[in-house]
Amino acid sequence: MKAEFDGCPESVEATPQKLEIDLFGENPLAFVLLAEVHGDAVGLATYHFIYSTFLAKPGIWLDDLYVKAEHRSHQVGQALMLRLRQIGQEKGCGRIDWTVAVSNERGIKFYERIGAKIINKVKLCRLDGQALSK
Repeated sequence: MKAEFDGCPESVEATPQKLEIDLFGENPLAFVLLAEVHGDAVGLATYHFIYSTFLAKPGIWLDDLYVKAEHRSHQVGQALMLRLRQIGQEKGCGRIDWTVAVSNERGIKFYERIGAKIINKVKLCRLDGQALSK
């Protein structure tokens, strides 16, 4: 669903088995916050820890924040972000970073409402596929 929301369902390579190992295995590479309403999963936040040499502190990279359409505007995203902030405080983090699609106006407004600064001075850089193996 998240990949469909982002407009790139064809880019998903994850399998349930790989996610189980990476998220819930002996040495997790990332973590998941799951929002439930009456036992049904309605949203999630995936994240991992990073380190800032500028702050000399750990931080959190929020990889995905997703709330099912019918549960948006019901405080689900806000609850997930509040819990993520709490985790950041517990771990002594200096910041939480993430990206948002420039076309996601609703998401941008939400992030601004919760106090996020939208930084336009940087661009996302990525090495993947063949570029990663060079």
